[in-house]
Amino acid sequence: MVVKDDAGLKSLLDVRTIAVVGMSKDPKKYSRKIGAYLKGHGYHIIPVNPTAEEILGEKSYPSLLDIPEELQKEIGLVDIFRPPEDVPLIVAQAVELRRRHGRLRGIWMQLDIVNEAAAELAENSGLEVVMDRCIMVEHKRLKQAVLQGKAPE
Repeated sequence: MVVKDDAGLKSLLDVRTIAVVGMSKDPKKYSRKIGAYLKGHGYHIIPVNPTAEEILGEKSYPSLLDIPEELQKEIGLVDIFRPPEDVPLIVAQAVELRRRHGRLRGIWMQLDIVNEAAAELAENSGLEVVMDRCIMVEHKRLKQAVLQGKAPE
């Protein structure tokens, strides 16, 4: 299902391990900044970048399927920082992880990333989908709402 309400977003953000596909080695890039934010807020991040050995002190992997099986089993969410045309392959790999391990809950496509066909594939495989939203912005907003005593709707 496509997640659009705050309760769904909050529930999806309850995962502990996030694979960040397209995480950059460059500290100036948003994917790196957001990965650092997530790590700083207690998430275990797994960088996925075929050109990096390590990012933010975490071993990086060329693809989701190159992540060792023990780590694959921990992934609850795949956060995507790749162009929309690259998303179907990433989602196909995510679907395979869900099939193998059953733990993966969702796919998060960052701002300006929309791919309806990939979203449909993910949904048909039982994954929750977020498109065209920044995970850091949503996390901050929902965290602030909780601090102000407002329950997600």
